[in-house]
Amino acid sequence: MFRRILIANRGEVAVRVARAARALGISPVGVASQSDYGATWTREMDEVVRLGPSASRESYLAMERVVQAAVQTHCSALHPGWGFLSENPRFAALCEQHGVTFIGPSPAAMEVMGRKSPAKDAMRAAGVPVIPGSIGLLSDADAAAACAKDVGYPVILKADAGGGGRGMRKCFDEKQLREGFAQASAEALGAFGSGAMYLEKYLEGGRHIEVQVLADRFGACVHFGERDCSVQRNHQKLVEESPSPALDDAKRAELGAIAVRAALSIGYVGAGTVEFLRADTGEIYFMEMNTRLQVEHGVSELVSGVDLVRKQLEIAAWRRLGLAQGDVKLSGHAIEIRVNAEDPSNKFRPAPGTLSAFDFPRELGPGVIRVDTHMQAGDSVSPHYDSLIAKVLAHAPTRAQAIDTLLACLRACKVEGVATTIPLHVKVLDSREFRSGQYDTRAIPGWS
Repeated sequence: MFRRILIANRGEVAVRVARAARALGISPVGVASQSDYGATWTREMDEVVRLGPSASRESYLAMERVVQAAVQTHCSALHPGWGFLSENPRFAALCEQHGVTFIGPSPAAMEVMGRKSPAKDAMRAAGVPVIPGSIGLLSDADAAAACAKDVGYPVILKADAGGGGRGMRKCFDEKQLREGFAQASAEALGAFGSGAMYLEKYLEGGRHIEVQVLADRFGACVHFGERDCSVQRNHQKLVEESPSPALDDAKRAELGAIAVRAALSIGYVGAGTVEFLRADTGEIYFMEMNTRLQVEHGVSELVSGVDLVRKQLEIAAWRRLGLAQGDVKLSGHAIEIRVNAEDPSNKFRPAPGTLSAFDFPRELGPGVIRVDTHMQAGDSVSPHYDSLIAKVLAHAPTRAQAIDTLLACLRACKVEGVATTIPLHVKVLDSREFRSGQYDTRAIPGWS
């Protein structure tokens, strides 16, 4: 096992990884930008390296500085967390070049899955169902129009290197398609450095369902059930739950097996998330694979009882997974909400500031509450980074009990000093649509 690891991330992510490392006797070393240096979360580290200015591109995204910090502090491995450089194959390769183990998949696996079109091609070859659309990248708007004619409108244009809804356009006719191609390609070029586009059939009102997988260096791979992430705003997840109310046991087993096949087909190692779209008609299609842990991995940990970050560390250190699929026992229901410092009543405008109160009660309702955070009362929410200040999760024997437990926590919590998304989450959880399980990606349940 590693003696020291560098955690190339900040905030809640760094705290989560540091605690898993300590459980294995590993010393966590952190990095921090100028504005983060001395923040509450840095106290979880045995040592902290000052990276540079507050701007992410000059600190957390500065690959050479981050790797140099690992080398200088004698860390034999580096955990990228989720976000920032976690899915950058160049960064993973740079770590290996300097003798630092990258705690994640190989650069080759990241390359395949990091570009949406090659990922779909690889999944087709592995027999994984994909959404009908272009084979390979689109050369121009004419090629897009020809493809759209084949698959039928409506269609959606997507940036090959994209994410988070940028470089995407829904098109209901050829005129929209041609205008949208130029706009989406330009947006993608500015956001991701590549204007390459591909096209898919647009499936209205689907469910966003993802499967958590773990694979070791010896060919073993298991899944930990699925998470339903269909409560979204602008393609950003707001609420996640497991198991999905949209699947029965047979479909659940089938989807898990497909996710494992997808991971094995590219020689995947480590933790990953295979994402699918379930159409209203019931068909399920591969969308993409995130070559890292997700923000919402805690949902899978609660229903499985497995510490996924700890498993990541063990796999990276050449330990066997030690689990067959039959050993993974899923129980109860888990739900997570993301508390962001944003004002839902004002178009979700970011709300940086100082937290005058910050407390979530844990002993409420029929289930248990877990709070993953890096904040406490008196801390400031930085305008420089993601607005996530906490993830609040509930686990209970039934879905209804998990909802009630989480609602009780949110109604009793004290978070003051900044606007947050908590009022939105209360409305979502208590809405008829969410309680029934009959919701999809088209609208936020209970919120208008």
